Amino acid sequence: MASRKRLSPEDARNSALEAARALLIETGPQSVTLKAVSARIGRTHANLLHHFGSASGLQKALAAHLARTVCDTIIEAVRASRAGLGSAREVVDLTFDAFDREGAGALTSWMLLTGNEDALHPIIATIHDLVEEIAPGEADHCGEKKHIHKDTLNLVLVALGDALIGAALAKTLGLPRDAARDRAEANLEASLALYQS
Repeated sequence: MASRKRLSPEDARNSALEAARALLIETGPQSVTLKAVSARIGRTHANLLHHFGSASGLQKALAAHLARTVCDTIIEAVRASRAGLGSAREVVDLTFDAFDREGAGALTSWMLLTGNEDALHPIIATIHDLVEEIAPGEADHCGEKKHIHKDTLNLVLVALGDALIGAALAKTLGLPRDAARDRAEANLEASLALYQS
């Protein structure tokens, strides 16, 4: 019998989170169980219990992991946009992709449906930190605070809604699949133009 490579606690945890993320994207949030993740990484159920405490702990850790990964990507896009190297569309696409292709929308809806709202706190906290990094202590030209906060709220809510029902709704309304992204981009560009004037 071949012995398994011993991983550091951090490496074992990261391996489990990446496996959970892959399961989330491939087959949906209901497949993110301790049993499925342990089978995917070749570890025992007890090993995952040691790292996460429960399935709920795994899901909460996955939410935090997704939030960090997504927000790090969005921060880089925003920095590039401010430096003239990126665009509002890139920020919109990254946000929409995070909720759709990366599974944050499915995870969010599942956590709400199963009553595990605590697992959403890491996503919300990370988005808050993202906004604070983008615009610390911001106030726009009218003295109204939290301009970027409002743009972020709008963008995240539209991206979440699009991930959950966007494809079906666009089809029913006879609109292109990217219609919500196009509207979000136009709204963000208009808001940025107003803020920068």
